[in-house]
Amino acid sequence: MWAPLENFGKTLIIIGFAIAFFGVILYLTGKIPYVGRLPGDILIKKKNMVIYIPIATSLLISIVLSLILTLFSRR
Repeated sequence: MWAPLENFGKTLIIIGFAIAFFGVILYLTGKIPYVGRLPGDILIKKKNMVIYIPIATSLLISIVLSLILTLFSRR
């Protein structure tokens, strides 16, 4: 009878750990050199506006995460 609540609780715990993990990653990316300043990242500065489009950084993170998930998914 309480099985759906147990599954929901497990899901919330996993989501919480994922949010904490990504928070730590975001905190540490400011300390890793060149992340966010790769060639291919677009930075537009105007008088009252700054637009930053991290294309190369997004591609690099996507490739690294894909490799990690591929390695862990093979059992």
